[in-house]
Amino acid sequence: MNFEIIGDISNIEIIAVGNSIRELERLRKIYGSGRWRKLKGFATISLDDGSIYEAELHWYEAHGIGKKEIKIKRFL
Repeated sequence: MNFEIIGDISNIEIIAVGNSIRELERLRKIYGSGRWRKLKGFATISLDDGSIYEAELHWYEAHGIGKKEIKIKRFL
């Protein structure tokens, strides 16, 4: 599902860091080594069909690499 984040992501929380991330090896293989963290936050998003929702988002992030694989976890 393709979407665009409108505005800022708020209430950001760390879910997992380092070896507690299940996908750590895959992330390192695709994007490179770094201090990987899995985070969650809330944002207003716009879907391809033009509808706008408030949603919980999850993503991976590493210093110098940035946010990767942002996904919608649930709509609020």
